[in-house]
Amino acid sequence: MALNNEVRGRNIGISFEFFPPKSEEMEGQLWDTVSKLQDWAPDFVSVTYGAGGTTKAPTLTAVTRFLSQTPLATASHLTCVGATKDETHQMIETFRKVGVTHFVALRGDAPGGAGAPYQPHPGGYANAAELVAGLKEIGDFEISVSAYPEKHPESRDTAADIEMLKRKADNGADRALTQFFFDNDNFERYLERVRAAGISIPIVPGIMPIQNLTQLKRFAGACGTIIPAFLDERFAGFDDKPEERAKVAADVAAEQIEDLVRRGLNEFHLYTMNRAPLVSAVLDNLGLSRRAPKSAGAAA
Repeated sequence: MALNNEVRGRNIGISFEFFPPKSEEMEGQLWDTVSKLQDWAPDFVSVTYGAGGTTKAPTLTAVTRFLSQTPLATASHLTCVGATKDETHQMIETFRKVGVTHFVALRGDAPGGAGAPYQPHPGGYANAAELVAGLKEIGDFEISVSAYPEKHPESRDTAADIEMLKRKADNGADRALTQFFFDNDNFERYLERVRAAGISIPIVPGIMPIQNLTQLKRFAGACGTIIPAFLDERFAGFDDKPEERAKVAADVAAEQIEDLVRRGLNEFHLYTMNRAPLVSAVLDNLGLSRRAPKSAGAAA
């Protein structure tokens, strides 16, 4: 499949999320993936930062290599959980020294992981909105934040999520990257509520190409994402057929993006899971072209 003529000519922006490797084997996989995906010319890539800053050293190592050895505009995730403001400022300065000018500012999960009770550090930033304000006081950084079309698991309701998003936008966030989702109708309703609340920053849909539906269901349960029944139907019978399963996965993600383009969206954040083949297949299905990356070094 490919985008039809109605939407093919539109300027589609993409970005990729990677996570820092935890072993030599995973490191090799990451950089092989990066070498294969950079030709898609993402607007930027981001590197995650674990709960309580548990991957801050590997994140710094990966971000440094992205900035020094690739032409990719690179953002580092940054969390404030479990840290004083001074400790957070030290990390910001460390990242700035290696060339980071774009942060994905997040509160972060509690050290116990998603679903564990969250307690702000008494000497730290209480939430992502405060972190955004702190970043803006320190420097003229580009700042992306998170958004939750199906509600953050810890929020009392979607209205509370949107209120927090507005605080992040008012404090200087440049865009919001959403948690992955599969129900475009629900996303459109969410976007209408976001705009009605006076939030004007881009809301960039997070797209998760499905590497493994069973594993995705476990992950989705922890982060509050709804897995529609149609996905079980699409993947039925392909458990032992990896090539057919991968084709279905690429079609599902490309169809979701195509539908969102028809609804007026033109930027998409793809969760790569540090694997290139499925992401490339999705972009091939959309009829996008490989080309030189748009810029070198850190994101402008």
